Amino acid sequence: MRLYDERTGDLHEVTIRPHMSMYVCGITPYDSAHMGHAFTYVQFDVLARYLRHLGSEVTHVQNVTDVDDDILRVARERGLDYRKLADDETRSFDLQMRALNVERPTMEPRASEFVRQIIEEVGALAAAGHTYERDGTVFYRVSTFPDYGRLSGFDRATMIELARERGGFPDDPRKDDPLDFVLWQRSEPGEPWWESPWGRGRPGWHIECSTMARRLLGQPVDIHGGGRDLIYPHHESEIAQAEGSPGERPFVRHWMHTGMVACENAKMSKSLGNLVFVKDLLERHDAVALRRALLRRHYRADWSFRDDDVEREERRAEEASPSAGPPPSRETFFAALDRDLDTPSALEILDRAEAHPDDPACRDLVKEGREILGI
Repeated sequence: MRLYDERTGDLHEVTIRPHMSMYVCGITPYDSAHMGHAFTYVQFDVLARYLRHLGSEVTHVQNVTDVDDDILRVARERGLDYRKLADDETRSFDLQMRALNVERPTMEPRASEFVRQIIEEVGALAAAGHTYERDGTVFYRVSTFPDYGRLSGFDRATMIELARERGGFPDDPRKDDPLDFVLWQRSEPGEPWWESPWGRGRPGWHIECSTMARRLLGQPVDIHGGGRDLIYPHHESEIAQAEGSPGERPFVRHWMHTGMVACENAKMSKSLGNLVFVKDLLERHDAVALRRALLRRHYRADWSFRDDDVEREERRAEEASPSAGPPPSRETFFAALDRDLDTPSALEILDRAEAHPDDPACRDLVKEGREILGI
């Protein structure tokens, strides 16, 4: 099986081991799941299903970032305890993923459950000379990690601009370098806090994921991924943290990222008010049709969602399968998945197999293929 690897920038052979580890960055539960979430988690669900079908025992970890600037802000705005907000939104997310037939990950750790381990990880980075502390906030000094920027391939100016857009605060006057990032931050009045060697505070965003991945899966992790927008600064910073600490290198054997989903050719964003929420789509459409529509797109593709995509799948389910030429072979289906998890081609092959209900081989392929694709 060959998958595109973000760190090498090309298709890379994935060794199918008897036991494989996969870490997928999960949600920050302060709002409803949108189509970008659904696309990412359906695609990684197919990958996990396929690896298991190939005989591997997969340990799939998908975290919940329940301590974060955004969740604290929204909790204040709604007059809620941040823990209740996290519980409510996580429960809603889980229900929607189950409706889409996304299998539950092996483990779903919450960042708040790993604060002790996070403090230990920050302490190890400090002992290794990677940090400095200002007024109770601990920063990672990126100049101590020469590979910083290798995953994204971005130049310094681009990284600074993206950090500004994505909550990295490069203009923070406490920083020695605009690219330095927070490992541990002093808690402000009214925010949750934990005791630490640097005073009462809470974890930074990036250290949460690298800590949970290392502690639950060991190092190296076979496959680590999420949406493409996490490449920088989140995954870039995870690498610096994990590989700056004692342990086997690399942190991750294979980096995998899904494309971005737009709406009617416009980037989905709260400011534009054009987010497409999964719960709304499930009220209007069949869940299997919605999952099939997601799988019609290659996991690395950037694409624009339209209701017509799902309606087309619903009509396809209601209509008799048209003749599609000679019956396809089982080998072509697996070849598609082995070729960078090409679900659009695999789904098209199943469509052709469904057009031959009297062919025993096609019936077997449809049954097997639907199980792998989760449809």
